[in-house]
Amino acid sequence: MEIYKDIQSPASKEFIELLNTQLSKAKIEEGKIVEGKVAKITEKFVFLFIEGLKSEPVIDVNEIKNIKIYENIKVGDKISVLLERIEDRNGEVVVSASKAQKIKGWYQLENAYEKNEPIMGKITSKCKGGVIVEHIDTGSLMFCPGSQVSDKPLKDISHLMNEPQKFALIKLDKVRGNACVSRRQIISSNKKEDKAKIVDKYKVGDVIKNAIVKGYSSFGCFFDVNSELDVLVHLQEISYSRINHPDEIFNIGEKHDLLVISVDKEKLQVGCSIKQLSPDPFEHISNYELNKPYKATVVKIMDFGAFCELEPGLSTLLHSSELSWTKKNPSAKKMFKIGDEIECVITEIDKEKRRVAISHRLTKENPYEVMEKKYPVGSEVEGVVSNISEYALYLKIDNLEIDAFLHCNDLTYGKEPEEELKKYNKGSKLKVKVLEIKKDQQKIRVGLKQTKTDPFDWFKDKKVNETITVKVVSSNNKGLIVKPEGCELEFLIKKSQIAISAADARPSRFVGSERIDAAIAEIDMNKRKVTLSIKLLEELKNKEAVSKFSSPLSGKNLPFSSLSDDLEKKQKK
Repeated sequence: MEIYKDIQSPASKEFIELLNTQLSKAKIEEGKIVEGKVAKITEKFVFLFIEGLKSEPVIDVNEIKNIKIYENIKVGDKISVLLERIEDRNGEVVVSASKAQKIKGWYQLENAYEKNEPIMGKITSKCKGGVIVEHIDTGSLMFCPGSQVSDKPLKDISHLMNEPQKFALIKLDKVRGNACVSRRQIISSNKKEDKAKIVDKYKVGDVIKNAIVKGYSSFGCFFDVNSELDVLVHLQEISYSRINHPDEIFNIGEKHDLLVISVDKEKLQVGCSIKQLSPDPFEHISNYELNKPYKATVVKIMDFGAFCELEPGLSTLLHSSELSWTKKNPSAKKMFKIGDEIECVITEIDKEKRRVAISHRLTKENPYEVMEKKYPVGSEVEGVVSNISEYALYLKIDNLEIDAFLHCNDLTYGKEPEEELKKYNKGSKLKVKVLEIKKDQQKIRVGLKQTKTDPFDWFKDKKVNETITVKVVSSNNKGLIVKPEGCELEFLIKKSQIAISAADARPSRFVGSERIDAAIAEIDMNKRKVTLSIKLLEELKNKEAVSKFSSPLSGKNLPFSSLSDDLEKKQKK
């Protein structure tokens, strides 16, 4: 202890220098992977020596066995461990060999993932959705989805279990420490190199002989070419005719010649066509003319119409709007079936877009034009009620397949057209007058009341302030309902127009069937409007009485009656 009494002595300085040099060599930090030298091995523990620590860390033998290095270690060997704690509550060093191995393995996986390099692994077990793969170098466990095990569906993978093979890293989760690998990507990349050499053999314009039908889907047909390449013939490249599915033309195993129309070296795909090996039927379109009738065969029915063929391969569109003159929403499915031969008229030929449009309704006479010729506006015609709505009747006119519209307001001149509408049923025959024909909008409007004399004509020779005799029909809080003598119409005399005196303007004074006089306050023949007033009649009679019986000297005896005369005389002076 004498050496430590004097710190400034040469021996003390030498000891401090040696101590600092020793500590600078071994930088110990928690959370780092360090190398430990095996100092002792017992049945339960493995003792390590790590330079810079004050005590020897201890590792459980079971941990060493789990990482599969127990059988190979001996005293003096070095083991990588993770330094978790330099000193715990008990003053002991805490290290882990398994965690160190996992971290080292993760670093190796990260390096392979960044460089896009494959890793060696083996499938150790199955799990939900895939398999567990063990990294051979580090023992890290990774997940391989079932869809990434092979490029083809496999019912049995027993031949792949515990076999060292290459895997591609497709995903790394650094936060959770999870890795996802793919065996399929390795297989596909190997095949891709071979397939690229095969695709290079083909060029646009080449004709492939005797390609075998391998399979088909809703969008095309797949062919096997020389047992080395699968090519697709799209549905539109199978035939110039419209087809719904390739199985309408092909059978599995058949042989056909194909024309190469596209080569995609990036996707390693070859596109082929069958129809381009035969003449284009659209070249015969010059044989057809616009607005002339032809026969066409229905080959495909859609919601918006139907596709027809003027000749094999020469397709045309029959839109639903060209199916019928009279049906508002005609359906090709209800009118035709595939294979039907129908009459049509060509309405459009677009050579640039290779499009031909036809019409079925133009083969028949427009019933609205027939109606206009046979029954022009103003003529009367007989119709049968075919349908009834809440505000109108629909009449079938003659033998034409059209319905005329009869609004309830055109049923009667009365004020309750809705009640009049209830009197009619389907099948009722009515003689109506044609009011309007709109061919473009496919509308015909007719009227029933127009076939009868308008009761409002009773007021043609009547004038405002004229007195008429009316009969009281009924009374209510609003006033009196009256009917002029000789007229079928009823009118309302408002409560305010019953009398000049408010006390007499009571509708309850009348019980009905009384004959009274009233004056015409307003009349408008265009708007079919007439206003009647008893009050106006009283005012007119009072005015007439005043003008007839009053004296011109009346009021002269009143005070200041001569004041105005005196003022006039004064102004003149």
